[in-house]
Amino acid sequence: MREWRPSVGFMRQRFRDVTLRIGTMPRKSIGDRPMTDAERQARCRAARVAGVPIIRARRAIDQRSRAQRWRDAVAELTGLQSQYAAWLEALPSSLQDSATAEALQAICEIDLADLQAIEPPRGFGRD
Repeated sequence: MREWRPSVGFMRQRFRDVTLRIGTMPRKSIGDRPMTDAERQARCRAARVAGVPIIRARRAIDQRSRAQRWRDAVAELTGLQSQYAAWLEALPSSLQDSATAEALQAICEIDLADLQAIEPPRGFGRD
């Protein structure tokens, strides 16, 4: 008698199911318990039949260019560095020799002028 072996399609489906279970966040519950996939699908179908608009939340896509994201990141680092400098100055004298003070001092000593001077390429022959 021949031994049963799973087909390639079966294995792909199984891998996809496992991957989806591992890679997704748990869904928010509506009510006292989370809805099953079948309940969620039935709710969606009922809303579609009733003509109720279905709202799907999507993350906003970052429309900034790479160069703009670079400038924003450098500005963020500069702002954070100044906040850490203010924190270091406000640190009580009893904590001046602590690990916190050493970490704050290391952050304040980083020279961000090199990063601020860099102008990223625009690309596609626009340089």
